[in-house]
Amino acid sequence: MQLSGKRAVVTGAGGGIGTTLVEVFKAAGAEVVACDRTNGDLEGTAADHAVTFDLLDADSASAAGGRIAEAFGTPDILVNNAGWTRAETLDHLDEASITREVELNLTGVMRFTQALLPSMVAAQSGAIVFVSSVNGLIHFGNPAYAAAKAGILAYSRGIAVEYGRHGLRSNAVCPGSVMTAAWEHRIARDPSIADKILRLYPLGRLVSPVDVAKACLFLASPAAAGITGVALPVDAGLTAGNLPFIHDVLQG
Repeated sequence: MQLSGKRAVVTGAGGGIGTTLVEVFKAAGAEVVACDRTNGDLEGTAADHAVTFDLLDADSASAAGGRIAEAFGTPDILVNNAGWTRAETLDHLDEASITREVELNLTGVMRFTQALLPSMVAAQSGAIVFVSSVNGLIHFGNPAYAAAKAGILAYSRGIAVEYGRHGLRSNAVCPGSVMTAAWEHRIARDPSIADKILRLYPLGRLVSPVDVAKACLFLASPAAAGITGVALPVDAGLTAGNLPFIHDVLQG
């Protein structure tokens, strides 16, 4: 899974998963263009280049793709990692939260990707990896976020089917709960949450940013040359079955 001589663009590169993606892709030999909202978000990343834009700003997101291709050349790899959610249940939804979460997690991602696609199509090669979520496969709450992440899976399949003849592959990873600072803070506030969530996962742990990054690396690499249009759960077994049902109902 070596990427020597390849140029990779990573969005949301300043976050917990994003910084790890940059490190993993750099270690594999890629030249990495790290993208986030501000230069401050990108401080400390190991990327070769930094580009700032806001996925919530239509003009900014669309223009960024062109700026990247012009400044650094056509990317060989695009990892759409940026994402965010707060509205945890249907009761939390209002017009503002629906608009913000769909714009950030779906519409903005599509705008940015659409801006880069022409140069990748012209190059007749490229790998795109979307960081979606298990929420796009099964309902675990966060309904607006889940709808957006399910949309990402449909968009990824569209690229795979329509642009495969141009040498492009498009796949998605669907992480379960990832042990980033957000989960660490939540568990610190209420340690009982750890037992409640871990019993859902057959591997008995949450996935790590490295788990997600290495799955993205695989899908972006020549090792996955024959794979396109898939949604790969990286979820410690969460979507494989209902472990509490077995423990509490069948065995209990």
